[in-house]
Amino acid sequence: MDPYDIKKALPALYAPKPGDFHVVEVPDLPFLMIDGHGDPNVSPAYVEAVQALFTLSYAVRAIAKSELGRVHTVGPLEGLWSAQDPRVFVAGDRSAWEWTMAISQPAWITHDIIKTATKRVEKKALAALDRVYFTHYTEGMSVQILHVGSYDSEAPVLARLHDEYLPTHGLTFNGKHHEVYLSDARRTDPAKLRTILRQPVASIS
Repeated sequence: MDPYDIKKALPALYAPKPGDFHVVEVPDLPFLMIDGHGDPNVSPAYVEAVQALFTLSYAVRAIAKSELGRVHTVGPLEGLWSAQDPRVFVAGDRSAWEWTMAISQPAWITHDIIKTATKRVEKKALAALDRVYFTHYTEGMSVQILHVGSYDSEAPVLARLHDEYLPTHGLTFNGKHHEVYLSDARRTDPAKLRTILRQPVASIS
């Protein structure tokens, strides 16, 4: 049996084809999450948060394999982004961003497995490990698009979403801006980065 991979299990949400904005229904999903604030490009706390997330996620994978006999691929890094004024995303004012970084977990991962995995990696002295938490997150109806290009080139896409697509389709914001990072930014040409941009929405009517 192939390892569970969320990109294969939920291709509409994690492996969409290039195209324009489209509406998806996002179910309740389990995540490891960690919260922070400020520009991720210059924040040591952001680097520490991502390191803790991946280290713990790989420990969870190892424990699930040894104790449950179930193997999964560690999911991609995801980010929930918010601000007092949504226009800061279009303006690129990263200093005003609030973020929650996350990695999805298979449905069979339990709090006990997370607890065991946390104890296993405590010896690594990860600065942000004590801030990681396990929870479920539901977005429901959302509008998303697969963006190919640098993170800095997202602003015009988001402006079109906010100012054109949502008003035209009678939709409004209903949750935090969500990004799914399908590429490894350390090894990928910025022009070829693949990022899912997702916005939970609700009907104005």
